[in-house]
Amino acid sequence: MILTDTMHEPAAIRQPADRNGQAVIHLESVHKTYYLGEVQVHALRGISLEIHEGEMVAVMGASGSGKSTLMNIVGCLDRPTKGSYQLAGVDVSNMTKVELARIRNSRIGFVFQQFNLLSRTSALENVELPTIYAGLPPEERHQRARRALEQVGLADRAHHHPSQLSGGQQQRVAIARALVNQPSILLADEPTGNLDSRTSVEVMDIFQRLNEEHGITVVLVTHEHDIASYAKRNLEFRDGKLRRDVLVRDRMMARDILPTMKSVGEEDEEEQARER
Repeated sequence: MILTDTMHEPAAIRQPADRNGQAVIHLESVHKTYYLGEVQVHALRGISLEIHEGEMVAVMGASGSGKSTLMNIVGCLDRPTKGSYQLAGVDVSNMTKVELARIRNSRIGFVFQQFNLLSRTSALENVELPTIYAGLPPEERHQRARRALEQVGLADRAHHHPSQLSGGQQQRVAIARALVNQPSILLADEPTGNLDSRTSVEVMDIFQRLNEEHGITVVLVTHEHDIASYAKRNLEFRDGKLRRDVLVRDRMMARDILPTMKSVGEEDEEEQARER
């Protein structure tokens, strides 16, 4: 992986120039301040950035760097204290909670480190849930859920419960659930954090295919540099500020890496053979 740095000094970040599509995410001088008792916490300190349609961006930084706060604002789960946030050209900075919920349900899909699946319902029913909140009729709900499971390669597991699925399969169900309302943006918070190495690459393959073949804008939070290397662009946060904004040259492509990787079972068998 080669990173092309777009800045010379921390205060002079320039946005990468070789991108196509309109800015679907535009933050201008965004601040976010929290209060813990009488203590004022500056989670974001004047963030300005654009993410364009069809990008795949990794957001990186240590705990407390501001990356999770950024994702909450980008995902319309929170609002900036100061500054503006435009989503697909619409200023959502001062929308009500009801308006933000409507935007989230129609434009944004969420994937989390914890899969957050309902244990007593099937994969298909878990995927259908957002369409129920969207008020879609039953037949359309079923069709969309089945189609989303097909997109992540789990059509044959539609009626399995989470306990009958591996961790990687559960994350695929979670991705299908994020896709079911046909969002233009996927936000993923540490989506490979609970997965082994091969399964992590399989999940990145899904994100890359959704980005390349369907044009979905993907923004993922990760602390793993190898996972960030599958993105097209890396944003690095520290102390509430965007410190680096870099394009990834010669990025890793999961479809090329997977054939070279052994499964966990194969590695265990080889280790047992060596011990014998």
